[in-house]
Amino acid sequence: MKRAFDLTICCVAALVLIVPMVLVAVAVRVTSAGPVLYWSERVGRDNRPFMMPKFRSMRVGTPALASHLLDHPERWLTSIGPFLRKTSLDELPQLWSIFRGDMSFVGPRPALFNQYDLIALRQKHGLHVLKPGLTGWAQVNGRDELPLHVKVAYDAEYMTRMSLLFDVRILRMTFLRVVQGDGVRH
Repeated sequence: MKRAFDLTICCVAALVLIVPMVLVAVAVRVTSAGPVLYWSERVGRDNRPFMMPKFRSMRVGTPALASHLLDHPERWLTSIGPFLRKTSLDELPQLWSIFRGDMSFVGPRPALFNQYDLIALRQKHGLHVLKPGLTGWAQVNGRDELPLHVKVAYDAEYMTRMSLLFDVRILRMTFLRVVQGDGVRH
């Protein structure tokens, strides 16, 4: 049921968002050197690695670390990077990962391959069995502002409450958070 929901919403979203995605791609290309997409190695279900695309919001050569681990992350951003991140437009190419089945619309956000502390904490709580999501219960309850143990606690709560109705609620809350720009680190 969840996979059918993901595929249906993914196809509708791709059709609705095709023009904005083309515009963002052109804007990324025009405002900075390098590829339009950044392919990030992430940890998926059962800790299997996969490559997740995002519109590039950081300069070529930025270390492959979570933004909060970079010294002065703002210096690595492209000229439109803050806008892409604030509006979450950089996340739109992840529709591809949902279509492929590497991700779901709702689940724990996929960890970077080198976020060993997060991966271990999720493993400890049995969360590695979940497919990562474009958004999740932790994202709508604080997003980048939450410490790891709190994010994992929200992810564990999601696992116990997981249902189609709960996913719809999280998607609705995500839309509201994105429109309001809540909890986004630039």
